[in-house]
Amino acid sequence: MSELADCDELAAQWARVKIRLRSECGETAYHAWLKSLTLAYRNGQIVYLVMPSKFERDRVVTQYGDRLRGLWQGEDPAIAAVEVVATSRRNNGLRPVDKLPKSNLAEEPIVNMLLMQEHILSDPPGDFNAISASLDDRFTFKNFVVGKPNELAFAAAQRVAESDTIPFNPLFLYSGIGLGKTHLMCAMAWEIRKKYPQRRVIYLSAERFMYQFIRALRYRDTVTFKDLFRSVDVLMIDDVQFIGGKDSTQEEFFHTFNALVGNNRQVVISADKSPTNLDGLEERLRSRLGWGLVADIQPTDYELRLSILQSKVKEVNVDIPTKVIEFLSHKISSNVRELEGALNRVVAHSTLVGLAITLEMVQEVLSDMLQANNRQLTIEMIQRQVASHYKMDITDMYSARRAQAIARPRQIAMYLAKNLTQHSLPEIGRKFGGRDHTTVMHAIKKVDELRATNNSFDADLTILRKMLEK
Repeated sequence: MSELADCDELAAQWARVKIRLRSECGETAYHAWLKSLTLAYRNGQIVYLVMPSKFERDRVVTQYGDRLRGLWQGEDPAIAAVEVVATSRRNNGLRPVDKLPKSNLAEEPIVNMLLMQEHILSDPPGDFNAISASLDDRFTFKNFVVGKPNELAFAAAQRVAESDTIPFNPLFLYSGIGLGKTHLMCAMAWEIRKKYPQRRVIYLSAERFMYQFIRALRYRDTVTFKDLFRSVDVLMIDDVQFIGGKDSTQEEFFHTFNALVGNNRQVVISADKSPTNLDGLEERLRSRLGWGLVADIQPTDYELRLSILQSKVKEVNVDIPTKVIEFLSHKISSNVRELEGALNRVVAHSTLVGLAITLEMVQEVLSDMLQANNRQLTIEMIQRQVASHYKMDITDMYSARRAQAIARPRQIAMYLAKNLTQHSLPEIGRKFGGRDHTTVMHAIKKVDELRATNNSFDADLTILRKMLEK
């Protein structure tokens, strides 16, 4: 886990973000929804804010979540996300680290701070309901849109949730931010509790696991902690990368993992990287995390983004032109969370201001998001990247040569051009030496077939795509 950011600087950033929010949203909206928003802490690339209730939290995330992230990135480009959490008590603001009591648990500096703020941990260790995180009722299998980038992870999650035996242990899901890991984790928990109500399920973040362990140490009640976590039927840990570098927490998690798997209890883990690539984790732990099934959720393609938006449009029951949905699917390509946030902003603006949703209106309302996503990736850039990756001459992208060492990278470049740009098939064909659109269609079909049958090919393509989308 990253060290706690300097509190004074963080508080200053928050003050500037609030000023800009107030200016952009207006006094009425600010006092209605944003005034109660308070700063909690920063952990690595994520800033955490607090709202007094789940209702207010959901409203803020829906209408202002993406703008909060954008404004904070203007203060600090290293910030990847701004998370808003609900609490039953109002936080009094961020307390400087030097005002906190000293602790011999120096390796967990963030825990020392959180344990001093009652809204984070207010129940004694051993309380099952307090330890399990609340499940978002939106995150079910029914509401998860399946496409090629996430179909393996979805199928694996369903198998774990519905099976009366343990199909693989652990199930390890990994992906970048906002691609659906937490959705699938919640969906599994919901389904298990519905189908097997007698099973004892704990679902929580790796940070929460760490907080509870450190708190048990402080209360000198580690026996209760161990008994609780090692007696569950299903343990689900979200974002396990956050215990990287935390030796005492890793040690406890290692023994908990061994005890559960040894007793044939299901373990489900999520992270932002595969087990072998997780930084700061002991080798023995990385090895065990890879024992079962490791399933990645790849970056969304255009077709999946379009399906997600179409599904969300049905939920909000608002008339949105097809060209607007297609435009958003092309332009907001970073992650699903940002895509949904863009749609929510458009719908909210239309509802509050009374404007019809048009392409021009969307471009104006989402100007900041579109600018951030508008890297203007071109076919030429894709051709250069693919040629460099496969160590071939760029001129072979346009040549008539058909040797497989030339033809396959050319097909990959066509496939990426179709998925990462807005060019039509004939336009793509012309960029590859005047080829017909049917040639491009064949290339796309061939690459899809290879992705489905050849894991190394699929992994290579994923690397290329991530390089182009940086």
